Amino acid sequence: MSLSRRKEAPLDPFKRAVTLTTRSIARDAGVEVVFTSEPPGLAGKTARVPEPSRIPTKSEIAVIRGHADAAALSIACHDPRLHASLAPSGVEARAVFEAIEQARVEAIGAKRMQGVAANLAARIEQRYERSRFSEATDRAEAPIEDALALLVRERLTGQAPPPKARAIVNLWRPFVEQRATRVLDRMPELVFDQQAFGRLARDLLAALNLADHLDTAGDRGEEGKDGEPDPNTAESEESDAEGNQRAELTADQKAQQDALSEETLDDDASSTDRLDREADARDMPRRPEPWRPNASVLDNPEAFGYKVFTRAYDEVVNAEELCDADELERLRAFLDKQLLTLHGAVARLANRLQRRLLAQQNRGWDFDLDEGMIDAARLARIIVDPTHPLTFKQERETTFRDTVVTLLLDNSGSMRGRPIMVAACCADILARTLERCGVKVEILGFTTRAWKGGHAREHWLNAGKPALPGRLNDLRHIVYKSADAPWRRSRRNLGLMMREGLLKENIDGEALAWAHQRLLARPEQRRILMMISDGAPVDDSTLSVNSGSYLERHLRQVIEEIETHSSVELLAIGIGHDVTRYYRRAVTVTDAEELAGVMTDNLAELFDEDLARRRLHRAAPSAARGRRRKLH
Repeated sequence: MSLSRRKEAPLDPFKRAVTLTTRSIARDAGVEVVFTSEPPGLAGKTARVPEPSRIPTKSEIAVIRGHADAAALSIACHDPRLHASLAPSGVEARAVFEAIEQARVEAIGAKRMQGVAANLAARIEQRYERSRFSEATDRAEAPIEDALALLVRERLTGQAPPPKARAIVNLWRPFVEQRATRVLDRMPELVFDQQAFGRLARDLLAALNLADHLDTAGDRGEEGKDGEPDPNTAESEESDAEGNQRAELTADQKAQQDALSEETLDDDASSTDRLDREADARDMPRRPEPWRPNASVLDNPEAFGYKVFTRAYDEVVNAEELCDADELERLRAFLDKQLLTLHGAVARLANRLQRRLLAQQNRGWDFDLDEGMIDAARLARIIVDPTHPLTFKQERETTFRDTVVTLLLDNSGSMRGRPIMVAACCADILARTLERCGVKVEILGFTTRAWKGGHAREHWLNAGKPALPGRLNDLRHIVYKSADAPWRRSRRNLGLMMREGLLKENIDGEALAWAHQRLLARPEQRRILMMISDGAPVDDSTLSVNSGSYLERHLRQVIEEIETHSSVELLAIGIGHDVTRYYRRAVTVTDAEELAGVMTDNLAELFDEDLARRRLHRAAPSAARGRRRKLH
């Protein structure tokens, strides 16, 4: 009798083909391919690629295959340890270095396999299709790492940049080619040698004045004029062991690249060969990695290139301190009157969230115990067999981790009108709902004290306008409701958002770091931070005397630090603007009316995930008890 088999989904053959092809190119049978809605990427040997739609188009299939091919080539042609020893420590320099290395890895596959070249091209075109880089008119609006990666790709493969990215490439091309043409011309001949190519990439950074953090001491003696290495100097300063290491690594890299040209691959043999190469690589003498302090942009932003001219005029203020009680009551009444229609919809969504939370906190029962209340449902067993012992049950509370949620609201001028009213109403209703369920809520806002700089700018002018002063405005961080304050005492504070003249400019990076620091000081086991904003950070006084991406770069650094190294769970909601390019877990609403549902659904998903983990944890002991009963 044949076993029944699950009917195969229409997309299963495509997913299976992508997985097998990825393993073949990577020459590693242990590679996993996960189809997900999360941003594509590579973590260890797990490649994340976009989930295909129900009926994918030809271009969508090419993009998915391009992400898988890029991940496979990174596994096959990239040595992470060697990369770490060559990469600079500066944030901007490291980003450029990594972008150039990724261009090298993808160029190897594009030069060897025509289909891979087409897939990678589709992936790059799709990436820039949704960006606004085509509208860039100044180098400050064009990321140098993207421009250099596309220029290097052009030199290595001969493929022109995609149409949507030509603007940023053309902005940087004269500057780069004037300073580093000879370095770019030498790259194609070293594409299969990661170490030599990496040293050439460092020469490129030096030629472009991005070499402030090139801190590998052994490299400085090798660099000659015009970015070319001096073999005599290198021979005098490097030991024989390091020379042997380079030779063995070069042979190893070339062996990996030659293997890509094979049309048929034996999985068992390829896995064995790779394990042998990895064992040989571990035995090689390696250059020690440069020491880098374990600094955090949250604690020391200056070490990551973000300066503040003065903090003397910044303030963290409670909402009730910015206006008197009578005005707060009037503003709150105005908010309630304006949002009567929205209030009902938000309340219904909040009630749904409350039911989900309370369902997770319901009591449960433990059965088959030796003491407690008699289990009436099992009395029939005693009637059938009087020798059977009585069984008891006990009621227990479901474990529900202490949780605190911080709502960080953008109080910039672009939020004026309907968006800020909706945000205030949603924050109010959610605070009330979560408080009923025992979840503490903190509501914060961020803006500046003045337009186009305040006392900080005046201080800068009086100091003689020193170059590159950093952030040049007075911060105003507002506490509308602290986590320990009950909702009824803080209710009227949210009316402050309706006050004329409150909403000015927004410096998101420092506000996010401030809210994160407050959360870390909380005693709760689980901490959730939800950022609600309508776009990128903007402060005219700061951006007029620094680079155009100054505030945005700092925001990205803060987000990266929180998402990768913090226990705080970070969510973001963009109102009318796409914030998914900043945050890993983010959603964009085109209309402020959608904000209520998105906030509620995101929090509900978080708690549902927590419930699923607890159920899985409880299922293991229950299964074990069941097995023990069968044995007895």
